[in-house]
Amino acid sequence: MTKTITKEKVFHHSIDQVWNAITKAEEISAWFIKADFKAEKGYKYLFTSEPNEKGCTTISGTIKEANPYLLVYTWVVADTKVETTVSWKLVTVENGTKLHLEHSGIENYAGETAIEMFNSFNGGWDNCINLLMDYLKEEVNAE
Repeated sequence: MTKTITKEKVFHHSIDQVWNAITKAEEISAWFIKADFKAEKGYKYLFTSEPNEKGCTTISGTIKEANPYLLVYTWVVADTKVETTVSWKLVTVENGTKLHLEHSGIENYAGETAIEMFNSFNGGWDNCINLLMDYLKEEVNAE
């Protein structure tokens, strides 16, 4: 089993527009879920959503790194004690910004739960990147 989820996407937006969308609480709250978030090392963040069909309510963790265009934080799903790691890296490319996302440590879940969580996170990150793309197109009014 692959232990790390990796996603890459090129956005036709400036690196700062994408960076702000993934690091500013008000922007994260607009495209993802309600966020108490600061891109500052050591900050303990909280993502809160209404209970949904997947049972996701809160995600918490600690910012490990928040240098310009590299954001790393722990990821703990409500009602679990399992800590995984999410990292976002942005690079300027011709016509925009390349986003590289990795979610690692999913093997820390026990047994079959690891496979279930991997599949859930994998689909979830696809949805997140699509939501981010829609947000940037609509809110930032770029091409």
